[in-house]
Amino acid sequence: MGISNLLTGIAVLVAGIAVVCNLPPSYNPLMTEAQKATLKYLADAKLQTIESNPKQFLGKDLWEKKGAVIMAVRRPGCSLCREEAVGLSSLKPKLDALGVELYSVVHETLGVPEFKPYFKGPVYLDKERRFYGPVERRMLVTGFLRISVWRNFISNWRNGVEGNLEGEGSILGSVFVIGPGKQGILFEHREKEFGDYANLTEVLNAVNQIRS
Repeated sequence: MGISNLLTGIAVLVAGIAVVCNLPPSYNPLMTEAQKATLKYLADAKLQTIESNPKQFLGKDLWEKKGAVIMAVRRPGCSLCREEAVGLSSLKPKLDALGVELYSVVHETLGVPEFKPYFKGPVYLDKERRFYGPVERRMLVTGFLRISVWRNFISNWRNGVEGNLEGEGSILGSVFVIGPGKQGILFEHREKEFGDYANLTEVLNAVNQIRS
């Protein structure tokens, strides 16, 4: 009888955790609420090239002259991140026609060479993780209890995008569209869960607002 009660208690506990994990992000006590970044916060980011003798520069250098679409990659080896990179890269011909740049930033260099074929733009290192802030948000093991996350993985698997489990994958990423000069942040997408891609139509609509 004692074992039966214990198993029942465990089952109830697991069910309760699963219910909490599947709450919408705005109502989920396990998820940190996203805070919008200011233009200055991103402009002052110290970025660097990924090479043997890295060159350092500030975040504002990415968009100051032409404007830019910037993807903050959660994990270069992640198949979901690679699929989002493919989606954003599909906009490259339109971005080129408008004179807008496409970049990505990573918080670690592990897996970057394998990530590059999926992304049609330069990849830079954001050691301070500014493009993941100002408040870093993470999704841990509980994220795998979310039904929507499994739907994302299944869709990703059907699309045939390969990945691996190497690297730090809990920190959530983002996508920005930033206009030149002081035009500011025109679009900001904060990943709510694994596989929460930025809407490409909304990205392109924001790009069309850029004034040269």
